[in-house]
Amino acid sequence: MLDMSQQSQTVQIQNSSRYTDDWVPIKSILNGMIQLDNGYYVSGVKISPKNLFILDESEREVVLFNLQNLYNMIDYEYWMVVADRPVDINLYLSELQLMYQNSTDGAIRKLILQDINKANAFMGAEYNVVDTEYFILFKEKRLEVVQKRIHSLIGGFANATMNASQVTNADLRMILDNFLNGGMTTMFGTVMAA
Repeated sequence: MLDMSQQSQTVQIQNSSRYTDDWVPIKSILNGMIQLDNGYYVSGVKISPKNLFILDESEREVVLFNLQNLYNMIDYEYWMVVADRPVDINLYLSELQLMYQNSTDGAIRKLILQDINKANAFMGAEYNVVDTEYFILFKEKRLEVVQKRIHSLIGGFANATMNASQVTNADLRMILDNFLNGGMTTMFGTVMAA
């Protein structure tokens, strides 16, 4: 047990920290879970988006019915998170430029050049090229319950013909960066697993 002077020093160290990460009660990020200082684990699933509006009406009704069943079976606190992950399109742009140089057909070169110009426009200041990702996260103290919930969520989304997978360490770090650092990825003061 800390005496009053030790508690005061701890609070002063936390208050003088330059990093938001030092204020967050995270012990580690490992195996697709955030381990908190209080013994809880935060984990969940990443859901691949599906455009329901391109499905015919009967398919759409089946997907919505199965999603309704999935959400009704969840009997614990959870968070639905929508996060934007920056996308680097430089590789795509390089491939387009190679295709342009290797093509001899004028019509194809014109189409590739249009794509190159469009990609360059997306890289400009007025656009942010991002991939929107969807997550369901929850917290739990017992690891066996965490795994059971993850498998249940993945199965529920599969019934709704949607793909879901356990979040990765990179997914969790990206979510934290989005909320704590305004979407900026930082390496200083960042919680890293040893």
